[in-house]
Amino acid sequence: MQSTTPLHNNFAMQSENRKGLHVAIIMDGNGRWAIQRGLPRIAGHRAGVAALRRVVEHAPDLGIGCLTVYAFSSDNWRRPADEVQGIFWLLRAFLRLETERLRQRGARLQVIGRRDRLAKSVLREIDKAECATAAGRRLHLRVAIDYSSRNAITCVATGAVAALSREQLPSVDLMTQTLMHALTSESGEVDLLIRTGGEKRLSDFLLWESAYAELIFTDRMWPDFDEAGLEAALEEFSRRERRFGGVQETVALSMNGAR
Repeated sequence: MQSTTPLHNNFAMQSENRKGLHVAIIMDGNGRWAIQRGLPRIAGHRAGVAALRRVVEHAPDLGIGCLTVYAFSSDNWRRPADEVQGIFWLLRAFLRLETERLRQRGARLQVIGRRDRLAKSVLREIDKAECATAAGRRLHLRVAIDYSSRNAITCVATGAVAALSREQLPSVDLMTQTLMHALTSESGEVDLLIRTGGEKRLSDFLLWESAYAELIFTDRMWPDFDEAGLEAALEEFSRRERRFGGVQETVALSMNGAR
């Protein structure tokens, strides 16, 4: 049921006036949630998929235009083989079952991260889901799989240098502009980064894009995260004073001048 709280109305008005907030989520705590209940870790990942569905469906109503979620990091390959296999089974199931729902709700799905280490069956489901939802404009849902922010930055920087001759090595300013364009031109920089599960670190997730993000850490395990948790995080975000390295008066003047 759609929320009718003042918070909902506030962010809904925001979404009409701008592209929308970019919210990133480190979905942590699935395994620990399951262990606390005497369940296998994969049960926690299954419950985490349900939590993701709740958040995705609610996000546009709160003014979120882009939602990037950390599903599987490049370091997660170190986990037990049966857990990794189970995670990718769930991913394929999510893509098969949720693609049409995403399309109907106006969400565009994009998978970010390496693809050279993914099984062909996973790649097929990703391609089908991305094609089916390509016209979505209500929400840009980015799912990070086999993702490393360090690797993403390195790949962009290496490509930029390789495109120039030895006599035309890029300046620091040019490299900064190149990285900024490649990493944020489509999704925008992260406004709010949420991590569930009680840990307080970024774990190689969107390091460049989160340079000025507001960070919120919650002890709630990801399977327990819901619409109310998302609204609470956005309410906390709305109380933050974002200065981007300046002072509030300077930020206000620059924003007014840009209108």
